[in-house]
Amino acid sequence: MIKHIVLWKLKPEAEGKTAEQNAQEIVARFKTLEGKVPGLLSIESGIDFNRSPAAWDVGLVTAFPTKADLDFYQDFPAHVAIKQFIGKVSSERCVIDYEI
Repeated sequence: MIKHIVLWKLKPEAEGKTAEQNAQEIVARFKTLEGKVPGLLSIESGIDFNRSPAAWDVGLVTAFPTKADLDFYQDFPAHVAIKQFIGKVSSERCVIDYEI
């Protein structure tokens, strides 16, 4: 199984909305992928409540049976649209992909 984990720091304001509003939009958009992407076993996204200096604003955890399924997800049109939105509202991104 492959785990794909992504964290973002958001711009204080972007696309006419606050970081909190954009965080909510990101989580809502990821929720729409449930059951729609072949090979996507699980997906969860959330907004940080810790607010420490080391914290990121939004996180995503996904699971796939194989790396090929992860690769398919990367180019899936609905996911590409989400990535484009996040690119406009985020300032930093970190990712880790690993096999368990």
